[in-house]
Amino acid sequence: MKDYNIYHILAVGDIVGESGLIWLEKSLRTLRKLKGVSFTVVNGENASNTGLTPSQARRIYDAGADVITLGNHAFGKQQIKSLLDEEPWILRPANFSPRVPGHGCEIFDLGFARVRVINLIGRCALDWKASDPFTTADKLLLSKNTAEITLVDFHAEATSEKLAMAYYLDGRVSALWGTHTHVPTADERVYPKGTGYITDLGMTGPIESVLGIRPEQSVESFLGGLPGKYVTADGPCKLQGAIFTIDARDGLCRSVERVDVRE
Repeated sequence: MKDYNIYHILAVGDIVGESGLIWLEKSLRTLRKLKGVSFTVVNGENASNTGLTPSQARRIYDAGADVITLGNHAFGKQQIKSLLDEEPWILRPANFSPRVPGHGCEIFDLGFARVRVINLIGRCALDWKASDPFTTADKLLLSKNTAEITLVDFHAEATSEKLAMAYYLDGRVSALWGTHTHVPTADERVYPKGTGYITDLGMTGPIESVLGIRPEQSVESFLGGLPGKYVTADGPCKLQGAIFTIDARDGLCRSVERVDVRE
């Protein structure tokens, strides 16, 4: 008998390039069905390598994402600005200046439970112009709009900043995951007060690549050469992320499972 208090939440790592988006379209719904996923959050800020177009955002949504989160390349494609104001299912970091389009927190009603999704960006070695993500999270959690489940995509460079945020929010949010570095970490766990966590989900894009781009371009860059405009690598792709099993009765995580689906 189905327990309507238990939710399997899927978080998918940064989509990189057209090939990553195509693989998401081919594999996401099958994965959702296989794992009994109730709600899916996909980071889409690299679908155009640096940025996301409105048509790509709609393709991600149509592929089975309930929410799209962004990061430091949120405005890499300027045409996304209108969609950020129009649609509740695409979020940019909440600690960006209020002068920029969009919003960084939204609540979604699943019928048996409401899910709050928060998108934050780190400042350590990434975006020093953003507001403090820790106090931003505090303000959002004090909102009068309540939810049984709260999810946080923390788009950050430094592992220390992500780990610190997990301890800071432990017991106050259901799950917190890191995005941005495109490399999955092996530290998935449930924290002492009940928050599910992983430092980085990984990415959805080419397997034989350096963070999604052609290896020879990255090598040339480190050798001091001129790699040119980065191009998504060719070949088979992978979809990486994690599934958080959450009990809506207390809003806490019961388990975390990494996923890695390959062509």
